Amino acid sequence: MTRKQLLPERILAWARQHSEGTVLTAKELLHLGNRAAVAQALTRLVTQGKLQRAARGMYVLPVNTPYGRLLPAPVKVIQSMAAHRGEAVARQGAAAANLLGLTTQVPLKEIYLTTGRTKQLSFGKQIVELRHAPKWQLMFPGEPAGEAIRSLAWLGPNRAGEAMPHLAKVLRPKEVKRLMSARAEMPSWMAEEISALPGHA
Repeated sequence: MTRKQLLPERILAWARQHSEGTVLTAKELLHLGNRAAVAQALTRLVTQGKLQRAARGMYVLPVNTPYGRLLPAPVKVIQSMAAHRGEAVARQGAAAANLLGLTTQVPLKEIYLTTGRTKQLSFGKQIVELRHAPKWQLMFPGEPAGEAIRSLAWLGPNRAGEAMPHLAKVLRPKEVKRLMSARAEMPSWMAEEISALPGHA
């Protein structure tokens, strides 16, 4: 078997060493072969269904499940893509508000905020939107303090005050301290609301 024939299998072996949703690019696979050969091998693997194209120049390994080979969880792919591009990404405000118990509304569409460009990604039949947002809305990704910021941004200045008593109950003191430390980055109306958190003034 020639080196050219081995290359696709070597790419798959390298992909399997990484966690679910990790995106692959030709550039990071150059230790396995030259750029043209790697690009050709990636295209062949997509055609064979052994890899999926996540975005231009980015590929992911499907996940084996009892229901067959499926795409990885979108959030894992999106986080990996963001890391590759040096961007921040976090769930949108409506989803954050639901997580914190500020609303029972469940977003019908999966949307993530990003410091990168607004775009749509296809995961099989599922469409996921990446929506550009200012950096202050992407603070503390994956942390309750960050979810609180995105929740308040979604509620807006006219409704944010109603959420503060609930946030005072669900946020731990260290999380409130995180919010306090970030007030200079926020819009004035949000900084004022956070400064007046009951019991944490």
